Amino acid sequence: MTNATRPDDLERQVAARLAERDARFTQSRRHVVRFLDTADGPISASGLHAGLDGAVPLSSLYRTLSVLEEAGILAREHDADGTARYELAEWLTGHHHHLVCVRCGAIEDVEIDAEAETEMTGLVARIAARRGFSATGHRIDIEGRCPACRSQ
Repeated sequence: MTNATRPDDLERQVAARLAERDARFTQSRRHVVRFLDTADGPISASGLHAGLDGAVPLSSLYRTLSVLEEAGILAREHDADGTARYELAEWLTGHHHHLVCVRCGAIEDVEIDAEAETEMTGLVARIAARRGFSATGHRIDIEGRCPACRSQ
């Protein structure tokens, strides 16, 4: 997925959001944000720990994830098995949806074109309105099998 901000803008925005909450943009938090900025989709804590190659101790990683999530910098998703996976919040990366493999649990970000997104937004609004609900947004997870699992 193409991120909506340049890395220096991303870090400036994250630092500002954390400062609003009297939290520092520590090196551990910076490592996590940088790693997630290059990821293709939400990643589990264990996947982050492995990908960061020891740059953030596991004991610090969970606290880092919690602080970033509480600040609205990270969004937490859950895969089909209930494993928490993390990604940068949409205000940093842009609106997108997910392809979720029901076999291996892989999650991939996917953007749809503006016309399809407009249609989807209208559909969501109509579904919500039927129940007297006012929709303010939506997230779509498309479940299926990834190419690797389909070939097995």
